[in-house]
Amino acid sequence: MNDVRHRNSLSKLLRVSIAGVAVCLMVVAGASAASASGSTVGFGFHASDISGFTGAGSVALNGGGAFAAGAATMHGGGGFSCTANVGTGFLTGCLQGEGVRWDTAALLTGTTFKCTGSLSEAPKTLSTSADTVVVQADFYRAGDANDESFTAQMIVSTQDIAKDIPGVQNVWVQSVGCGTATVHFGA
Repeated sequence: MNDVRHRNSLSKLLRVSIAGVAVCLMVVAGASAASASGSTVGFGFHASDISGFTGAGSVALNGGGAFAAGAATMHGGGGFSCTANVGTGFLTGCLQGEGVRWDTAALLTGTTFKCTGSLSEAPKTLSTSADTVVVQADFYRAGDANDESFTAQMIVSTQDIAKDIPGVQNVWVQSVGCGTATVHFGA
């Protein structure tokens, strides 16, 4: 009888030990994945005039969020308003005074863009980094409720993203153009 109890105790000890090793391995693997994903970067911005594409009107944006580039995760959003009628591109049909908010649909690793859409303007390329975020964003007008009115890419950066254009261009909306924004990034 003592021999049976001893075997049951050893069996239980072995199961507990294996479970403990498995938990330790999961913790180490989770810590490695978190380390590989990089740190979370927070940002905030305000841009009162984003424009440049012929016939594309202009928009104002503000907001912010947080992202972890290594993990390709992001949460962000803010205010959005068409400050002049948008007649071409991804925000076509947004009239002056329309627009309520924007939010992120996806964090992008990078994109190619133009500020004016002119054939003579060289395309530029940017990637998401510690001081630049490239996103696919949904834009909403009043009355459309939770159904996005428009979807377009956007860039927010602490750096001038278009050195070939006079002034500082550190925010961009696809098919609308570039603008100057007050921008803050921090880890």
